[in-house]
Amino acid sequence: MAEYINIKGQNIEVVASDPANPTVGQIWYNSTSNTLKGASVTTAGAWATGNNMNTARRGLGGAGIQTAALGFGGDIVPIVTGATEQYDGTSWATSNPMNTTRGFLASAGTQTTALAFGGGDAVGNNKNETEEYDGNSWVNSNPLNTARRAIAGCGTQTAALAFGGYDDLPNYSALTEEYDGTSWTSNPTGLNTARYGLAGAGIQTAALAFGGIDTAATGATEEYNGSTWTSNPTGLNTARYDLAGCGIQTAALAFGGGTPSTTGATELYDGSTWTTSPVSLNTTRWRSAAAGTQTSALAFGGETPPFSAATEEWTGAGSPLTVTITAS
Repeated sequence: MAEYINIKGQNIEVVASDPANPTVGQIWYNSTSNTLKGASVTTAGAWATGNNMNTARRGLGGAGIQTAALGFGGDIVPIVTGATEQYDGTSWATSNPMNTTRGFLASAGTQTTALAFGGGDAVGNNKNETEEYDGNSWVNSNPLNTARRAIAGCGTQTAALAFGGYDDLPNYSALTEEYDGTSWTSNPTGLNTARYGLAGAGIQTAALAFGGIDTAATGATEEYNGSTWTSNPTGLNTARYDLAGCGIQTAALAFGGGTPSTTGATELYDGSTWTTSPVSLNTTRWRSAAAGTQTSALAFGGETPPFSAATEEWTGAGSPLTVTITAS
């Protein structure tokens, strides 16, 4: 029988742990797990189950990337929480809580420079409080001009965008506000479709708003250029609200939500149209949080029901993938 060494002219590398950045086609033997492995790329996106959060909740905020994410706030009826947790790519660790407990808030930034704004308290009052996170604790900043919950946001701690939501009138809101690291400025030109329970992605000058509810679940998608919103006639394939999303304006990811029944449907946006992935969340839910990019995302928390602590990691098509080689 021909041996691999005679065919390829080299030995299979033996390692105690998988290489951090293997090249496509590379093969190695993991002596710890006693398995033969290789590096490939995904042909379709996939959700993989990770370790649970410490506090199950819905309507929480999320920031950061897949390997360095932040989850904070949320609703755990009959109370709301300010609980904050940091994810290192494997597990969640509890950090200092927010100053104002609330759920259905919006967020922006990274794990060490996050921004939390808006939301609602346990008895349905809307909040306008804004807080900045430095990787350890939260500091109060100037509030939103209009208090609202089920609001969306994106951007960074020093250049954030807040849009949509449910205000005190009460109204489905189209309001848009910009944050400069100190205070919020209202833009007289709001969303074309007023709604709450929507999701957002991108940066302050190139944002994306999608999904939500006005009188019913919507797939409405709009792009923001730093001044005005433009509606895309092609919306989400699955109209839904209380969904989660991440990424940038030209490469966004949407998942979960209510139709009104909960869904795990996952869609990808290329700057023009949404494409439905053949793979859905393993745990169907709504009111969850998101972090990361279109090709490397994190979904956490939400409501299935009951309240969820589930964490899932998304690997997009064409991303590096380690596979175990077995006889067939």
